[in-house]
Amino acid sequence: MPNSHQVSASIDDVLQNLANGKYVADRSLATVIHLALNMQRPLFLEGEAGVGKTEIAKVLSATLDRPLVRLQCYEGLDINTAVYEWNYTRQMIEIRIAEAAGDTNRDRLSKDMFDPEFLIKRPLLKALESHEDKSPVLLIDELDRADEAFEAYLLEVLSDYQITIPELGTIKAAEPPIVIITSNRTREIHDALKRRCLYHWVDYPDALRELEILKLKAPDAAEKLSNEVVLFVQELRKNPEVFKQPGIAETIDWTNALTQLDRVSLAPEIVSDTLGVLLKYQDDITRIQGSEASDILRKVQTEMDQIG
Repeated sequence: MPNSHQVSASIDDVLQNLANGKYVADRSLATVIHLALNMQRPLFLEGEAGVGKTEIAKVLSATLDRPLVRLQCYEGLDINTAVYEWNYTRQMIEIRIAEAAGDTNRDRLSKDMFDPEFLIKRPLLKALESHEDKSPVLLIDELDRADEAFEAYLLEVLSDYQITIPELGTIKAAEPPIVIITSNRTREIHDALKRRCLYHWVDYPDALRELEILKLKAPDAAEKLSNEVVLFVQELRKNPEVFKQPGIAETIDWTNALTQLDRVSLAPEIVSDTLGVLLKYQDDITRIQGSEASDILRKVQTEMDQIG
């Protein structure tokens, strides 16, 4: 059993928790999660979009019974949106009420206006609070979309699990949150931030693991269809001309879509009709439709015959 400082007792414990949350992981990923949990270090997950990075935080939140605090990053993200801001409307109302009551002591009014009750807590500040004696899982999603200035601001948060508010002072977490940071690598994240984290590259799954994922996420699909879809997607990812390779999420969506159409196997016409579920760029669809899709299907059928 874990001691008071442990969140997971072992790597196998992490693997079981992930499995309980219907997340299929390899041992290397489970190992770095185990270390991040027990060393109280942020975990930086990098990889292509759609490989399941965000889902890891969701599963940890559910299986460890901790609230999930999510910060979705984007260009222009600032402290007011990510950390905190003062409720200026309420402050102005309180000032007007005080003035109407004849209270004109500006020093006292100024101090009262920066009382914590006027503080609007955003995700990063919320994550430093304990929730029923359990710190939350903080998901900082797609950090590469945020500006470098915001990335620099995170250094204090990730180093000491604290935030400085000029009017109130430093607010420090009684227990550090479990921090998961994801990046799709649209730009490089600065070394200063990466050094504060444990790192793992989340890659596309191999065929066996992707099939295992489909059994969990698309259980109504015919076995033959699931096998063919996995082989098709695995072959498609080898094509260097495809601009955006399909992720696991697209594999699941395509399988469920084909199941909705009562398909039990792939055929050229149904592949062409449903490629928009699997691929999200018209150039990719145009490139794969027709002869390319037929070539991939022939390879899939050959592999199926060998398996059979």
